[in-house]
Amino acid sequence: MADYVTEGDVARRSAAAVDAAVGAGRALGVEVAQARVLHDLFSVVVHLAPSPVVARVPTVLPGSTGPEELGRRQRAELDVAAWLAGRGVPVVDPSPLVPREPVLRDGFSMTFWRFWEEDRGRGPDYAAQARETAVLHAALEGYPGRLPFLGAVGPGAVEEAFGVLEGCPELLGATDLERARREWAVLGPVVRSRAVFEEVFPGVRVRPVHGDSPPANVFRGVGGDRFADFELVSLGPVEWDLAGLDPELVAAYDGGARREGLRVLDGRVLGFVNAVGMLCVLSALALVPRMPSLGRYLVPAVRGWRESPFAGGVDLGR
Repeated sequence: MADYVTEGDVARRSAAAVDAAVGAGRALGVEVAQARVLHDLFSVVVHLAPSPVVARVPTVLPGSTGPEELGRRQRAELDVAAWLAGRGVPVVDPSPLVPREPVLRDGFSMTFWRFWEEDRGRGPDYAAQARETAVLHAALEGYPGRLPFLGAVGPGAVEEAFGVLEGCPELLGATDLERARREWAVLGPVVRSRAVFEEVFPGVRVRPVHGDSPPANVFRGVGGDRFADFELVSLGPVEWDLAGLDPELVAAYDGGARREGLRVLDGRVLGFVNAVGMLCVLSALALVPRMPSLGRYLVPAVRGWRESPFAGGVDLGR
């Protein structure tokens, strides 16, 4: 059984991230009278009040996401969000008050964003957000920067997580882990290689995608909704951004795609990304010892996976 952090450990880690954000912000000339934590899960998100600046400080990352990989992801996120904002796409954009680049401080690598007031009286409309994801895809079509293929699945991250889970049978038993590894042996080669993907799914074009379920990453602002959290932006099929969603949300996206002149979702590709996404969920169990609260979100998904067909029942035709 792995060693688990305590609530006190988590509180100290979060406090250190806040202190780093405040120190970095002030060093960049940002006025900070009060640091207000807006969100704290994989990252600590801090409003550096009274300035209209928000710092996002990653605190829980897979071991395979080292400083170089994290910096690459952060630079890509800042660049894509700024590029979209410059074209009038409603996104949470980088702060114009500091340089548009990751900042290192006290062992943390952080990014700075414009503060937008949240509309706390309005709940999510996931169907509308799925439809608007087609608008986002249409806008991303022209992004000129270089992005990795399916970069949301970090290099070696799944294999590393399964290695960690060998020592955590309370999180994933030996039988489950053996099945997960067999599924990854089938799906992994398609994830790692754009050429293999295009061989398996001929005619399905790879293009810039958000990378992390944009229908679930919409900030509900006082002035309207804005897409957020482009941390995993990459190249892939549009289906990647709709993985794991209910059929009615898939249908909502298809409606938006027709409106934007995009293709509707391919059922075979959707089955593939759903199966890969499920293995990513399993690999996230390896982070539970460092973030115990994560377990309550993941355990129900594991039960559903056990009842599902092997590798999602996807025929890769190879």
